[in-house]
Amino acid sequence: MGRLDNKVAVVSGGANGIGRAVCSRFVEEGAKVIIADVKEETGNEFVSEIGGAASFYKLDVRNKEEWAQLAAHTFALHGKFDILVNNAGILSTTNRQSIEHVDIDQWRAVQSVNVEGVFLGCQTAVLSMKEAGGSIINMSSVAGLIASPGIVAYGASKGAVRQLTKSVAVDCARKGYKIRCNSIHPGYIETELGRDSMNLGGGDPEENYRSRIALTPMGEAGAPTDIANAALFLASSEAKHVTGAELVVDGGLTAV
Repeated sequence: MGRLDNKVAVVSGGANGIGRAVCSRFVEEGAKVIIADVKEETGNEFVSEIGGAASFYKLDVRNKEEWAQLAAHTFALHGKFDILVNNAGILSTTNRQSIEHVDIDQWRAVQSVNVEGVFLGCQTAVLSMKEAGGSIINMSSVAGLIASPGIVAYGASKGAVRQLTKSVAVDCARKGYKIRCNSIHPGYIETELGRDSMNLGGGDPEENYRSRIALTPMGEAGAPTDIANAALFLASSEAKHVTGAELVVDGGLTAV
């Protein structure tokens, strides 16, 4: 018996990286998964790999109407909406940008996806789940817990996700909605976004990688499956008394 049998999950940014690993893990544990992403071709290819328990839905997380349409689609297809993983996010820079140099357009681009996209996802999920309950999992970052002076826009966006998660969790709990809301805070993870974050500002990619990993007490980057397993726990009934929590998966990075 799977840990997510008979559950219906929506994963934004589900076509690549951490989101892809989450979708795979959820399907393995019995969930029906809607892979919501702007990358239609990649998403449909992933559906063909993962099998009949998954489907693709094209979603721009910045668009409120598209979120409403996705919720309606989820109910029409599966009759319910149990789990949302707000995973879509962008770095949107190739350079290390301090507060003196961050570009306002880049700032706004990051906030529109990483903050407004998560806000709209949470709002849609609460409206969809308040009768039957559910689990909302927001993908933050260690950049939302500690100073990120070289990626100001990204760090600020992930700090906002952390705080929004707690507000949603407490609001739903006090209203008796049976909706849990938690955040996951990955450290350095072996994904395209993870590599991009390590290589900001140019230089030798391998040296950049070694210097970043040296900051992690466990001495290695995490795998997308490490984050997927954390999401699985928060989505499952095993976490029935967990809400408003921050699950840090960073190899000890923020412990020192």
